[in-house]
Order: sequence, then structure tokens, then C-alpha cells
Amino acid sequence: MPEHIHITSLWRPALEILILAVLIYFAFKFVRGTRGWPVVIGFVVVLLALTAVTTILNLQVLRWILGSASVFIAAGAVVIFQPELRRMLAELGNLPLFASNSEQRESIEVIIETCIRLADVKIGALIAVEQSIQLQEAVESGVKVDCDVTPEMLETIFFPNNAMHDGGVIIKGDRIMYAAAIFPLTQRSDLNKTLGTRHRAAIGLSEETDAVIVVVSEETGMVSYAYKGQLTRGVTPEELRAFMTSVILRPAKTASYIRWLRIKFNPANGSNGPAVITKREARPVAKPNVK
Repeated sequence: MPEHIHITSLWRPALEILILAVLIYFAFKFVRGTRGWPVVIGFVVVLLALTAVTTILNLQVLRWILGSASVFIAAGAVVIFQPELRRMLAELGNLPLFASNSEQRESIEVIIETCIRLADVKIGALIAVEQSIQLQEAVESGVKVDCDVTPEMLETIFFPNNAMHDGGVIIKGDRIMYAAAIFPLTQRSDLNKTLGTRHRAAIGLSEETDAVIVVVSEETGMVSYAYKGQLTRGVTPEELRAFMTSVILRPAKTASYIRWLRIKFNPANGSNGPAVITKREARPVAKPNVK
């Protein structure tokens, strides 16, 4: 046998094994920490058990059925991980917002100023900033507002006993689109029992969309944000500004795919880490400057 044929017969199987290993690794990394993760674990255990039984006992009919079920398995995976797949494809497409960077930057400052004011007097708030995925598909009800984003308007919405203070606010660009919107609650079972409904709703919406959700706790006055299924609690205005700027103010189109890949496959991002990160214990947020 010629030497080059022998080398070819070695590197091709090795390359196939390497590609399959990488695909399996990133597939498990993608679903880990999602609501469908327990389903994947149970399904893999059952599939491995059936495969072992059919191989040991040479059950040809059952082996044929398992081999023919690949199409149904793929369809089931699409159904189970539909929210995660939709979010990933929307990010990959890098669908642009209608608002410019200047409008987004102004909205960020308005949200931060509002959080400082509300946290100072311990008034709860739940604010979602829409990105590439339309939030109206993920939330229930909601009152259409369609007005400019201002601290005064947000404070009015979340003021206690206001007809629209329950629920969350959806911001798109420099406009408040909806108020009193009901966000989906997370189904994760590893959360602290003391975590309130606002924080669970923030995690739930961030699991299904690419929105940035900001929460102000009415019990402690702590400011938190949720993104990609992870809640970061007890952030300062500077930390909140830095995070929202890095996520919402998109880079140039030529660099967006590199940024997407870096964020997507960085273990420090996404829902693979802990569900809740607490940066500091509950304490009053810095008071705004009053002239």
C-alpha cells in the first residue's frame, strides 16, 4: 500500500472524530442551564440504555427503529429548544435596531437615572430594553404607551397605586412602547426562594429573548440586570452603564460576527454560569444630585 494512501486513511477518520467531538461539545454547552437540559439528560440516558440492550441482545428490529428515529429526534429538539434557537439565530443575523447609537445611549442614561431615583425611595421597577427579538411575542398583555423615554415618565409608571405600576415596561430605541406587561417567569428550580417575582420575570424574559432587563427591588432598593438567563444583583450605576453600553451599543457590522462568536462561546457569558450573581449586599444606591 502506498504511503500517501495509508496517511489519508488515518487523518480522515481522525478529522471526522474531531469534528463530531467539537459539535457534541458545543451542543451540550448550548443546552446546559436551559429549561430543556433535564430533558436532554433523561433522553441521552434512555437512548444509551436502549442502544446497549439492542447491541448486547442483537435486537435488529429495535435497532432499526432507533436508527430511523433521527428525524423525529431532530424535530423534538427544535420544539424543546425553540426559544434558545430563536434567540441564537436572531443574534447571528444581527438584526439592527431602528434607533441610532445616540438614541440608545440617551435611553441608557435615562434608565440609569430612573433606577437611582427609584432605588433611593425603594420603589420597584422592571424595565426591558428590546434588541433584535421583538418582546411583544414573549410577553402577555401590556398597555401600549409609545412615548419618549424620560425619567419622569418611568417614575410615573412605577409609582405605587398607579394603574400601570404592576408588570414591566418595554423600551425600544428611545421610546417606551408598552407598560404593565407581564413577563414570563423562569422555570429554573435552583433559584433562591427569597427571589421576588420581578427578578424571576427578568430571568424568564432573558431566557427567551436577547433583551436586557433592569430590576429595582422595592424591598432592598438594589439594582440588578438580567441577560441571557443570568441575573446580576447589587450593581452600581457605573457597572450598569458599562454593561448596557457593551451590550446595547452595537459595534460596526464588520466586527459584529466576531463579537457574536466571542460572546457565544465564552464560558463567562450566557446561561451556563450561575443563575444569580450578587456583587454586593443590599444597601441604598447613591442618591441623585439635586440642584
